[in-house]
Amino acid sequence: MNEPAAASFRTGSHDLPVSPEFARFMTGAWSATPLPADIRLPVADLAAARRAKLSAHFPGERLIVPAGELKVRSNDCDHRFRPHSAYVWLTGLTGEDQVDHVLVLEPDGPHRHEPVLYVRPRSPRGGAEFYRDRRHGEFWVGRRPDLVETERMTGIRCEHVDARTQLPPGRDASRDDRLASVLSELRLRKDAWEVQQLQLAVDHTTAGFEDVVRALPRALAHPRGERWIEGVFNLRARAEGNGTGYETIAASGAHACVLHWIRNDGPLDARELLLLDAGVETGSLYTADITRTLPLSGRFSSVQRQVYELVLAAQEAGIAALKPGAAFRDFHRAAMGVIAEGLAEWGVLKSAEGDFHRRYTLCGSGHMLGLDVHDCARARADAYLDGVLEEGQVLTVEPGLYLQPDDETLPAELRGIGVRIEDDLVITADGARLMSGALPRTPDAIEAWMGAMTGD
Repeated sequence: MNEPAAASFRTGSHDLPVSPEFARFMTGAWSATPLPADIRLPVADLAAARRAKLSAHFPGERLIVPAGELKVRSNDCDHRFRPHSAYVWLTGLTGEDQVDHVLVLEPDGPHRHEPVLYVRPRSPRGGAEFYRDRRHGEFWVGRRPDLVETERMTGIRCEHVDARTQLPPGRDASRDDRLASVLSELRLRKDAWEVQQLQLAVDHTTAGFEDVVRALPRALAHPRGERWIEGVFNLRARAEGNGTGYETIAASGAHACVLHWIRNDGPLDARELLLLDAGVETGSLYTADITRTLPLSGRFSSVQRQVYELVLAAQEAGIAALKPGAAFRDFHRAAMGVIAEGLAEWGVLKSAEGDFHRRYTLCGSGHMLGLDVHDCARARADAYLDGVLEEGQVLTVEPGLYLQPDDETLPAELRGIGVRIEDDLVITADGARLMSGALPRTPDAIEAWMGAMTGD
């Protein structure tokens, strides 16, 4: 028995074949639709200065920074594309149309580079791509700038993406550890424009938290109330920005003891707490990262308040430790000292000495924030984790207590309670500025705020 040809096993396009007559018909009678002449990106000059800083680290070397490729979600459906953060930082280009694009810094003498962008220009009307290509066709995924328009936007010379296959080898940020580390380290300190973008992300996130509290009555009535909460916040993120900076955590009851609970498939119980960890990513791709733990009834029980106030005291200690020149790990150590003392006072620990408190806290108390929620992660330890804080850095402070429901070292009334309080701060000349202070943090303020939002 003959095996059928491989193509017979595949179902590709669901469209009928195109006749030569139709193909000819599609190539004519299209109006010119140029982009406006004043389309230069507001961040173009800043991006040029960033490229110059990178150039100084690699004299005479070719540097390659890809935007990234599409990833298949299922069959012929791709995940929504977001360009790599290093590419965004160096070009200012943030759109979903940056698929497969590459920034190359070509050596131009011993101490400088010429930037060249390899991009896929808009689909020409003389062929079939613009109406037939489901991944790149303009009628399928939207218009891209042409080469001249992209040069005008960025101030960078542009070439067709297909020409990149002829490039000589160089350091590729997707594979070269040193280049990736330098890029992360250069991004540790934010310029004033970046801080503004992060503040915008925080402000939109604040609005999203307000939306969630207003939606609690409907969420409480839904069998998957966690997912209702997720949807409400994500609506704000898509309406105001690019979307969420990471998967929203909407964890009620004991789910709050799972640090990255993103299944969000549980019901809400008015007797329990809701841990909401969420952040809006702006159109410039900078993200906020905020957590509030809220009483679903609008009022903390006495034991919930007890746990919450200990975490709040730890956060206050961590924030107080933030200042230029302080070790990055100082704020975590300050927060954990408060947690350990509190657990010892409750009788959960025999002593505040040692690291036994980590059974109930599990992780660090904060991280850098920027284009990535866990920003600058490729930086070397001595520049980040074992380094010191500097003015212009933006980070989170987020201690938590995760009292597992099956933990027999805990009294029954504490089991299944998870509390995290997370805020975003920028290091200033003499300390730190709380960027997310518009959201209440104390138990009394949270109760008053929730009452005002829901009319109770």
